[in-house]
Amino acid sequence: MPNRLAGARSAYLVSAAHQPVDWYPWGDAAFERARAEDKPILLDIGAVWCHWCHVIDRESYDDPETAAVINANFVAVKVDRDERPDVDVRYQNAVSAITGQGGWPLTAFLTPDGHVFFGGTYFPPDGAHGRPGFKQVLLSVAEFYRTRRDQAHGYAGELYQALHRLGDVRDTGEVLTQALVATAAADITRQFDAVHGGFGGAPKFPHSSAVGLLLRRHDRAGDPELLSVAVRTLEQMARGGVYDQLGGGFHRYSVDAAWIVPHFEKMLYDNAGLLANYAGAFRATGLPVFRDTAAGIIAYVRGTLMDADGGFYTSQDADISLDDDGNYYTWTREEAAAALGPDELAAAALRYHLDGLGEMHHDPRRHVLYLDKDPDAVAALLNRPVDEVRALLARAHERLLAARAGRPAPFVDRTIYAGWTGMMISALFAAARVPGLAGAADDALRALDRVLRDAYGGAADARGFRHVVAAPDSIGGLLDDQVNMTVALLDAFEHTGEPRFLRLAAETVEYVLEEFRAPSGAFYDVAATGREPRPGGLGLPYVPVQDAPTPSGNGMAVLALERLAALTGEERYRAEAERALQACAPGRVEQGLFTATLGLALETHLAPPLHVVIVGPRAHPNTLALRAAALGTYRHGLVVQTYDPEEPGEAGRLPAVVTGGAEAGTREGPRAYACTATECAAPAVSAQALVETIRTFGRTKA
Repeated sequence: MPNRLAGARSAYLVSAAHQPVDWYPWGDAAFERARAEDKPILLDIGAVWCHWCHVIDRESYDDPETAAVINANFVAVKVDRDERPDVDVRYQNAVSAITGQGGWPLTAFLTPDGHVFFGGTYFPPDGAHGRPGFKQVLLSVAEFYRTRRDQAHGYAGELYQALHRLGDVRDTGEVLTQALVATAAADITRQFDAVHGGFGGAPKFPHSSAVGLLLRRHDRAGDPELLSVAVRTLEQMARGGVYDQLGGGFHRYSVDAAWIVPHFEKMLYDNAGLLANYAGAFRATGLPVFRDTAAGIIAYVRGTLMDADGGFYTSQDADISLDDDGNYYTWTREEAAAALGPDELAAAALRYHLDGLGEMHHDPRRHVLYLDKDPDAVAALLNRPVDEVRALLARAHERLLAARAGRPAPFVDRTIYAGWTGMMISALFAAARVPGLAGAADDALRALDRVLRDAYGGAADARGFRHVVAAPDSIGGLLDDQVNMTVALLDAFEHTGEPRFLRLAAETVEYVLEEFRAPSGAFYDVAATGREPRPGGLGLPYVPVQDAPTPSGNGMAVLALERLAALTGEERYRAEAERALQACAPGRVEQGLFTATLGLALETHLAPPLHVVIVGPRAHPNTLALRAAALGTYRHGLVVQTYDPEEPGEAGRLPAVVTGGAEAGTREGPRAYACTATECAAPAVSAQALVETIRTFGRTKA
């Protein structure tokens, strides 16, 4: 018989519906039973894309003997970390405080009121390598709670109080300076791997926010070292197995330092951050590999993660089952030979390193495809013209991809989350500024319309964005959803000039300011008023400042406020951004690699980007030409605004620095004003003049 998870919306929860464990979904019912029976709670938090979550499911939660131990001694609760990030972050923090590490699966033991007294991550079914077996852990925890109940509650209460004190932030009064941002950038470059690119050693994660901060600092200050670090990182990632060389898109991380062997799951948020990186890096350098990689990400997203009605799916699993390890993506030489002709195989074997032992430990015959040799090197080794080799490699790519399409593909979680979709919308608008990728804007606008239709407001007491798109019963009131969608709305306004996007962005920001503001001026991760009770540890305050792994809520909130201040001329938004930075930045932004979004927000606040205001009828050919020139000219963080003085409802939105331009834009034809925080260039009436102004006006060194 299926358990209580059979009717869940989450694919992760439904995947456990057959298990003999008497699972509860997160909610009041589980806590009420735990209190009534005075039983501890076993909390399992994971995700459908998480390999080790499936391992512990098969080894332990599918096992009737283990399930009997759980059912007799605990109230069992299973949570999808993607569906309930507010639950996940609080219990990750609690378990990390006990053990020094977190991750998925998260295995936590709670008192009936939801406070943690013990926990860990993955436990093997039997003791090995100094780790106790899971049944032993379960029996020991149950015995401890029965015989030392007061001690368990004491531990849990002390931890809860400590986390409550640490969960908030306070304004230090420290002056916000560029020195803080410089320290953050220095932390990032200090951890740079000059050989393989990226930061730190194995395992190696993308850190797209850190790359974005380096690109911004280089563009503003002209520091060649920062550009070099970003370029080397993005080049090496694009060559590695962490990038799907056949189907496009990036896997979640690399298990080695050289980006060769990935952990094979693909996440929407990783591909959004990296798409923005590659689009920006192409515009900064003109290197074709960056445009090609951006195009590959878009192709993967369109083919696998894009919903036909708009919006983007969450993730794609790493494996088909627990009996393989990335077999969908990897190749034996014999499999490649079956798909390719002899000449194609010879070229592909050199290009992708298909000779010798493979990289997969579970089956050394299997190779991860990565770019081992460039086409000219392959041509030299085969003694053939390079153009001929390029043609062979193109055919090999096509045939390998077609052969792979015949394999069973890893599962795709088709849930659409507002915040992650907002990240991809913004990334697609960034890509649309790259020559040849303009069509990405159509995907972005269709997704935006879907989220607005199916996740925004809708009820008299509902404000902002719900977490799950097209799910009226989904939770709302999560900061990440609000700020990522606000930034997506601002991107749409810049791209189209349509005032409704700016109005909706301002409306969402007002909701954030009213409902998420902490006394310090920072922002909590959840709204003060929600539509559901908050059982267990959800009473803990949490101010998100780290990129873990998505961009921090406070960093994104500040970026949204800064742009809204520029686009509306309302200085109160900038003042609110400064309050948040005063509370969050000192003592945290210097961590660099893990607080890069906050660093970018501080950099943006201290050195506001160039702001281009195009004044004229929105449909006028020269207005369109000026906006296209502005969007197509690279300057990191450039804010582009179209102001139609004849549009109803537009009054009062023209920034004070260009007051008077509205009349001229009506009388003499469209014109564009490029302004720094302190001065404006002479108005440009041609696209060519505007391009030159954007490239040169107001440039200063750090």
